[in-house]
Amino acid sequence: MLDNFDPNSFDLPVAEIIPQVKKILTTDNSLIIQAPPGAGKSTLLPLALLEEDWLKGKKILMLEPRRLATKSIAQRMAQMSKTQLGEEIGYRIRFESVVSKNTKLEVITEGILTRMLHSDNSLEDVGLVIFDEFHERNLHSEVALALCREVQEVLRPDLRILLMSATIDAAMLSDLIQAKVVKSSGRQYPVEVKHLSEVDEYAIGEDTARQIIPLTKKHEGDFLVFLPGQGDIKKAEAILRRALPDDLILPLFGQLSPAAQQKAIMPDQNGKRKIVLSTDIAETSLTIEGVKVVVDSGFAKSSKFDPRTGLSRLVLHRISKDSADQRSGRAGRLTAGHSYRLWTKAIENQLAEFRTPELLEADLTPMVLDMKAWGQEDIREMTWLTPPPAGTLHLAEKTLEAIDALEEGALTSHGKEIHKVPTHPRIAHMLLYAEKQNALGLGTDIAAILDERDPLNADAGVDLNLRIEALRRFRDRGVTIPRIKKIEKLAASYRSMFKIAPENKPVDPWLTGLLLAYAYPERIAAARPGNNAQFQLANGKIAQIGHRDDLAHESWLAVAHVDAREGMGKIWLAATLNPKDLAPMLKTKEVLEWDRKKGGLVAHTEVRIGAIILGKRPLGKFDPSQAKTAILNAIKEEGELLLDWNEEVIQLIHRVSSLASWNPEQAWPNWSVASLCESADEWLEPYVTQIKHNEDFKKLDLHRILISSLDFQLQQDLEKLAPESLTVPSGSKIKIEYQSEGETPLLSVRLQELFGLLETPRVNQGKVPLLIEMLSPGFKPVQLTQDLKSFWSNGYFEVKKELKRRYPKHEWPEDPISAEAVRGVKRRT
Repeated sequence: MLDNFDPNSFDLPVAEIIPQVKKILTTDNSLIIQAPPGAGKSTLLPLALLEEDWLKGKKILMLEPRRLATKSIAQRMAQMSKTQLGEEIGYRIRFESVVSKNTKLEVITEGILTRMLHSDNSLEDVGLVIFDEFHERNLHSEVALALCREVQEVLRPDLRILLMSATIDAAMLSDLIQAKVVKSSGRQYPVEVKHLSEVDEYAIGEDTARQIIPLTKKHEGDFLVFLPGQGDIKKAEAILRRALPDDLILPLFGQLSPAAQQKAIMPDQNGKRKIVLSTDIAETSLTIEGVKVVVDSGFAKSSKFDPRTGLSRLVLHRISKDSADQRSGRAGRLTAGHSYRLWTKAIENQLAEFRTPELLEADLTPMVLDMKAWGQEDIREMTWLTPPPAGTLHLAEKTLEAIDALEEGALTSHGKEIHKVPTHPRIAHMLLYAEKQNALGLGTDIAAILDERDPLNADAGVDLNLRIEALRRFRDRGVTIPRIKKIEKLAASYRSMFKIAPENKPVDPWLTGLLLAYAYPERIAAARPGNNAQFQLANGKIAQIGHRDDLAHESWLAVAHVDAREGMGKIWLAATLNPKDLAPMLKTKEVLEWDRKKGGLVAHTEVRIGAIILGKRPLGKFDPSQAKTAILNAIKEEGELLLDWNEEVIQLIHRVSSLASWNPEQAWPNWSVASLCESADEWLEPYVTQIKHNEDFKKLDLHRILISSLDFQLQQDLEKLAPESLTVPSGSKIKIEYQSEGETPLLSVRLQELFGLLETPRVNQGKVPLLIEMLSPGFKPVQLTQDLKSFWSNGYFEVKKELKRRYPKHEWPEDPISAEAVRGVKRRT
């Protein structure tokens, strides 16, 4: 039983810091723990905190970024505490819950906590929330942390928050959330790290496999190999099975069955050596028994959302340094090990220190819906570790408006219904529409297929109906296709949610298309005239499918999956569509917009589905305020081309953005061309009333307008802290070249004009030294320095030799400090 649990009975390094952690959490409500892999932070530490007085009988929630780790950690803690899984220790993942009324410690995937907060926004029965492996910076963990901190600040100051990781940026997080940091030295065995030949990014699986083969003759023990994706794993697996018939070659990735995953994690019962080929699923939390050698390809794949297209795509990229260290550490958990990195030291020096937070690269539609349902009207005002990008937030709001979840920024009653369905808002919207049309059987099948990997091969064609038919054959006649079982399990969860029975009757292909159109209204696609297999999407993009595909000659499609390629996209999954079914989606809209190509305002009424315009007629009259709005919208979208961003204006922007960077405690705006275009209505609105043609944009005096947008005190401080120019000893006023975001300003000046100047000039009240670019009499760069005193004593005499040779008629004094500075040419006397 947990009452008798003794942390000291386990030989785990984290036991050393448990007393300190308990003491801090007695008084503080937030804490950061940094501990290496294998220290026991994910298992022993949560168990040790279960009986603390400040919990007051409330439970502990621990968030994990992956489902496999969630279940494995819960099982391990149940074993350690000698309890039955699901009693005191339990877990919850999507559509699966192993908990009871007695559960005191729940391990959950990150999205579950957001759902719990919506049902109980004060988390009344929770005393501690632990964010494990927080360095992964997943979207759900960022959102959950932001919400938990809101709960702490407004409702529950007694709620404890604990962030844990091996490679966390502890100093940064400590400053942001004002929390102490406790570090565990752990018991990481030494890992010898070596760099081998760099792999070809177009043959990662094959190259990695070939480099593993000689290593197996050199080392004993199991191997853990990191590869970016399933395709690379399969290619490496095929090579290694032929080359190493006596070894056990085991894949490990999220789509595998639980039995296959356990086979990769646990030691082989027959004592065979394992070579585990894994995605980054094995990077954290999971302990794979027996690993002594790690081989790291240095690549990973992640989904990146492109706000320009509204689409996500899987991108291959180099891992960060913290990820590389995390992977290497897997070789030293049980004994001394070896880590082989398949990249050069030069490449390693170029790797980012920490991985990019998912919040900056993800589709934020589910998050925005969560925040609106939470009651947070302005998401930008929340306390974020990394603020979400404004453009992606705006697109998420537009997507929610398109599926009737938001209206003028507020959550609709339909939006509230969408939020109750635990899936992406698009899919939830489609399911609710299917319910109204008495088509939920089909809707749940579509939802499950969209949620999982494509069960058919790429050569099967793009028709979604083929996948639905395969799923129904599996249910009806047991026809097995790889990955169908997992899809059916998910479909069954959806059916259970809506309390319906499965359907196995023939599919109505047009109904499939209609349901898909409700999920992705901006991807309704009309065939382009004369362009076989090319389609115009409602979002304005153009995409194509193979000419031999069964859907290539259809007039209308509803598209589910399309990649975000530059120019022509490629459709991967779609269904045929009857345009007559789209009547409820038709919208008549008055359009007043600036046409840069025509150079003026264009006003007309359109009948359209998204960007697909079905008809238009001229609009004779319109409100002048609408014209102003259209002009400001044009600036937001194309302001970089329309407005005159001359050098004087760019320098003003750099001066202000530098002061914002240097003096964060002051009220300087953080200007850039992009941000000024985006916020044009805040500073440019009074000046656009007379714009009739493209050339009128260029007539706007942006320098004067931007200066006047600053308050009087900032205008005074601007020239004082970041002057446009500097008077040098020769009497010349030399312009200072400011850089973006506080980078070192540059002063380019002829060397002879600086004679007698001992100290490096500075700006921002003497806090920021200028970078001096010394020029020859012919205005050619000869030296860069931020230390004039040192230059006059040392570097000057080397430069002098060259200048004296090239400019023999000029005077080059032996003592430049006491010499007279000259503006023009001072001939030798």
